[in-house]
Amino acid sequence: MKRVILSADGDSVVYSVPDAVADHLEKYCEQFCSGWLWDSPQAEKYRRDFGGYQGVSFNEADFIEYLNKYRFPDTPSVFVENLGWTSLGEDLPEAYRDLPYFNF
Repeated sequence: MKRVILSADGDSVVYSVPDAVADHLEKYCEQFCSGWLWDSPQAEKYRRDFGGYQGVSFNEADFIEYLNKYRFPDTPSVFVENLGWTSLGEDLPEAYRDLPYFNF
């Protein structure tokens, strides 16, 4: 398990995730938000009609739920720490600056 930082235009949150996710964070995040959210029947709860425009509404905790339920159920990701607002990763504490970061 390795640590990553995730955000959804809000607080930066540290999670412990499977090594494969940390090593290829962008790939897993893109698969989630560009593929699974739109194509999977399990993702129906995230889809919305925004006045004639079809979209999705989710945050980083939803990505963690996806990892735990559908991708890595035997190696669950866990919350570590909420770092608060970090200007989308620009103002991370020194100890976290080398961690993979993704903002949804």
